[in-house]
Amino acid sequence: MRYEGTIIRPFSEADSYLLQCTLGCSHNQCTFCGTYKDKPFRVRPLADIKTDIQMAKEHLGDARKVFLCDGDAIALSTEMLLEILKELYTAFASLRHVGTYVGPKSTLGKSMAELKSLRAAGLSKVYLGVETGDDRLLKEVNKGVSAQQMLQAGRNLVGADFNLSAMVLLGLAGRGQRSHDHAVATAEMINAMQPRYLAAMTVIPVAGTPLYQQVRAGQFELLDPFETLVEMRTLFDHITMDKLKFVGVHASNYLPINGTLQQDKARMLAMVDEVLKRQDASHLRSERQRGL
Repeated sequence: MRYEGTIIRPFSEADSYLLQCTLGCSHNQCTFCGTYKDKPFRVRPLADIKTDIQMAKEHLGDARKVFLCDGDAIALSTEMLLEILKELYTAFASLRHVGTYVGPKSTLGKSMAELKSLRAAGLSKVYLGVETGDDRLLKEVNKGVSAQQMLQAGRNLVGADFNLSAMVLLGLAGRGQRSHDHAVATAEMINAMQPRYLAAMTVIPVAGTPLYQQVRAGQFELLDPFETLVEMRTLFDHITMDKLKFVGVHASNYLPINGTLQQDKARMLAMVDEVLKRQDASHLRSERQRGL
């Protein structure tokens, strides 16, 4: 298998074969993200991708899960994606899952017919960086879409029957009233979008990013660990959709929490409330334990 530059994937794709279809991210302008600064966005030649699939088949024999890298494989033409999916399902007899990150702008660039054709061809799970439901905050972090556009991208993916994991960032608004507003607006976005999974991570400033510079200059105040839990609690409290799988065990989070809303809501709130009541940092991940 051949890879260029930094390779990342969701932690739930830990046992997936990683197939690099693009280099970098088609947007790559978010103020908090430093992931793909080592390579400009480009599409790998289809012939190279097919060669990699055959190399993987020779090395692995078979695969049940595949993840398409890098940051936004859905930016590929629908025709190319369909060819890649066909090649994967031909090569791996046991293949049951193909996932990828999806950017909101790239998603909106696909018609519903195109999205449905990709789902029918075996692209099964997609990870959308929602970050926040706050329209003003989306502009400030240079996400490239409005809150309404983000919602529409998510609803299109759900409408095409993808297994959608919406990813949000705790602490993205900084301290004060905006922290509360960010959590409430994000909950409202999720209620309207109706993803199957909600994955929460916590902001960690990455050297070289605009957000990192804002923190260094005193222009952005990071939440302390307990303030991030207040934000998480607000998120739980305002989510009303049922059967939402909440995944909060990412290494960036101070308090790992998993559960299904609304089924486990009381337990999840009680867990957060107990830590907030005690104000005991020993119940939280230390800064040394946290990471991206």
